[in-house]
Amino acid sequence: MAEVTAKTAKKKHRFNLPLWQRDIRYGEVDIAFFLIVIALLVIGIIMMFSASYAWAIAKGEAGTFYAYNQIKNAILGLVIMCVLCAVDYHIFQKPLIAICAYVIPVILLIMVFIPGIGFTEKGATRWIVIGSFNFQPSELMKIGIVIFFAYVIDKNYDNMRFFLKGTLPLLLAMALVAALLIKEPHLSATVIVACLCIILIFVGGASLKQLFIVGLIAMAAAALIGFLMMDSYDYIGKRLQSWRDPFSDSLNDTWQTCQSLIAIGSGGFFGLGLGESRQKYLYLPETQNDFVFSIVCEELGFVGALTVVLLFILLVIRGFHIASCARDKFGMLVAIGLTTHIGLQAFLNIAVVSNLIPNTGISLPFFSYGGTALILQLAEMGIVLNISRTRYRVKGKVTTDTVGSRQQTGEIG
Repeated sequence: MAEVTAKTAKKKHRFNLPLWQRDIRYGEVDIAFFLIVIALLVIGIIMMFSASYAWAIAKGEAGTFYAYNQIKNAILGLVIMCVLCAVDYHIFQKPLIAICAYVIPVILLIMVFIPGIGFTEKGATRWIVIGSFNFQPSELMKIGIVIFFAYVIDKNYDNMRFFLKGTLPLLLAMALVAALLIKEPHLSATVIVACLCIILIFVGGASLKQLFIVGLIAMAAAALIGFLMMDSYDYIGKRLQSWRDPFSDSLNDTWQTCQSLIAIGSGGFFGLGLGESRQKYLYLPETQNDFVFSIVCEELGFVGALTVVLLFILLVIRGFHIASCARDKFGMLVAIGLTTHIGLQAFLNIAVVSNLIPNTGISLPFFSYGGTALILQLAEMGIVLNISRTRYRVKGKVTTDTVGSRQQTGEIG
């Protein structure tokens, strides 16, 4: 009798352990999360094709030019997503890989300023061009900094409540990246990276007092930098004017915002119908990229736009659920960081096209045209799906699926 009581107490103790201290077993992926990703990808490709073919023809290409390239990138991205779903995510927890996830993108961000390698368009140097291949290092940095911060926080968790030992080194790493992104300039990527870093630091154990002080310092520094560099970045003033009064100069500086609002307003409740947009016929620039959501609103109306928004919300909710069930702190932080990236970028894009915030030149995940971004976003989803494959168990054959039945029979208290 004493032996049975001891075993029962031991089982109780094991189930009271934090999730990251339990053993795991690999099972099926989170089907709900996977289906949401696929739904967003399919809808995104369809809407990007509808929004882009007029501009493709105007540029002398076939109407399917953008869609064809996007489908190729989507297939490659899905392959990478499946590979990362199958490979244990703890491979990113190895010191060399975690450090390289930060260092390599930093090196690439520096390389964009090297003549002959970096490519400048519309006053911004954000691309690396090697032959016919080009990509934005900032997209890689969004993943790399999540993995690096998750690794450092996991290893240094006991010191995260101390500013000098925990928070300060991470803030310095963030500041370096932010400085390089501002130099490009790439305001939207700077905002996203900074938000991801702050969220991970907070979830990682830093105190609210520390973050409040850091926030005040960051705002003061941003204001000072903005004042000193106002002449160099006069486009910021134009974008602020476009945000404050989008119809003030509708034939010049505020043209894009004005046409976006017209597209959104034209959609009504049910939209004009798939493929029936009028603004995509060379009225609204960047319909295949940053402003594809405007065409979603115009063609699918409020109902279609709300569906897309709800899908992104469900993606974030399900991603956070996966994070809450992760085996360890590292998995939890990575899932939170990657999920937050997609959700935050979607929110900022929708806020831009609806003129809720000034235009920052940010793409809509899974919808906007861009090979590097789409492939890396699907890669992120593959990592989250891999984290979702974990199932908890204690030694033996007891799993969380059987806890309820054992509690009912009295086998577990």
